[in-house]
Formats: sequence, structure tokens, C-alpha cells
Amino acid sequence: MKVKEIKELTDKEIQERIDAGKDELLRMKLSHSISPIDNPSQIKKVRKDIARFMTELRERELKN
Repeated sequence: MKVKEIKELTDKEIQERIDAGKDELLRMKLSHSISPIDNPSQIKKVRKDIARFMTELRERELKN
């Protein structure tokens, strides 16, 4: 997801996406440890998306 799209979301939506991303990351890590997934770079993508969401929340927190 692009930063511009993230800035348009509300705080609640960002928090929901963070939670969903963490759940997805956990599932992907577990399934990858049992049997390798087709594209392991997806794990990296999900981690980066979570970081983008968390960064935006922190920026908003510091502005207020």
C-alpha cells in the first residue's frame, strides 16, 4: 500500500490493518516453517506494510 493511500485512512482503520497484518504475518511464518511457501518475499512485504502503518500512526500522534 502506498503512503498516500495510508494518509487517507482514519486512525481506527490503520489500527485494524495493523492487527490484520500481524495476524497474517504470524500465519505466514507458521506455514513457512512447516512447509516452504511459494513466495517467501511476501513475508517481507507484510512486515513493511505493518511498519508503514505504525509509522503513520506515530506521525499523527506526534502532530497532536
